[in-house]
Amino acid sequence: MTETTTPSTRCGVVAVLGAPNAGKSTLVNQLVGQKVAITSAKAQTTRARMLGIALHDLADGAPVQMILVDTPGIFAPRRRLDRAMVNAAWEGAESADAVLLLVDPIKQRRHELEPLLETLATRPERKILVLNKVDRAKKEPLLALAQELTGKVAFEEVFFVSALTGEGVPEMKETLARAMPEGPWMYPEDQVSDASERLLAAEITREQLYQQLHEELPYDSAVRPEKYEVRPDGSVEIHQQIVVTRDNQRAIVLGKGGARIKAIGEAARKELAEVLGVKVHLFLHVKVSENWAEDREIFEEIGLDWVR
Repeated sequence: MTETTTPSTRCGVVAVLGAPNAGKSTLVNQLVGQKVAITSAKAQTTRARMLGIALHDLADGAPVQMILVDTPGIFAPRRRLDRAMVNAAWEGAESADAVLLLVDPIKQRRHELEPLLETLATRPERKILVLNKVDRAKKEPLLALAQELTGKVAFEEVFFVSALTGEGVPEMKETLARAMPEGPWMYPEDQVSDASERLLAAEITREQLYQQLHEELPYDSAVRPEKYEVRPDGSVEIHQQIVVTRDNQRAIVLGKGGARIKAIGEAARKELAEVLGVKVHLFLHVKVSENWAEDREIFEEIGLDWVR
């Protein structure tokens, strides 16, 4: 009688890098199979090192857990907030078992992509190039871009995907899973993110802010988690503070007769109830704080390290 051995579990870290707005959060959500990172058409939405946790079974039956570090878009930092975000991105790439560079072939954002390629070229991690938006990009320029970028950095693999539709993602996921080292899983099987629920709740509200206010509200707004408690009936009560830098921004967020903040709160509450699987009571209020981006406490609350 032959003894069958159970394949060893694998577990590793994949850093997802790219210029702002390349589609990193959408890709992480695709890999995980549900929403864990917020997505927005506004560049520089991701601030903290949001993690997604993707599971995959290899052909030989080996179960794999991939810790996806969805790093903030790397860009030239000007303010303290920018510096903290770029810091978080590179920290996310350190000690990763694979670094995935996601490129939008349509927008490219060369001024942000080039410094990224230069830094990646000298890094020791296993590097994978992923060209996004194949559902919209033309084939010839796409292939030419892949050839050009592989000439600058020693990418081990190149994938053409659509983070939005999921095209090409299963093949890429299989390759990533194979690159993960053998070892015990770092997280329980049913966990999809390391973001605390109160931080994820704040991120979902911030996503609604961006979606509903588009260009009206500048990028320098934050959502602070104030209170997060489970009521005796199992529902969750969440209080959050939306911080803006000027009075006119406060008026924009509130809207006529408070209609705008009501709509933001309603959309965020619905999504939170879906994500958390319980009834949610969400309370929002807006505060004007001219220099919030210099406030260490706010930085730490939204999951960033304080950078001098």
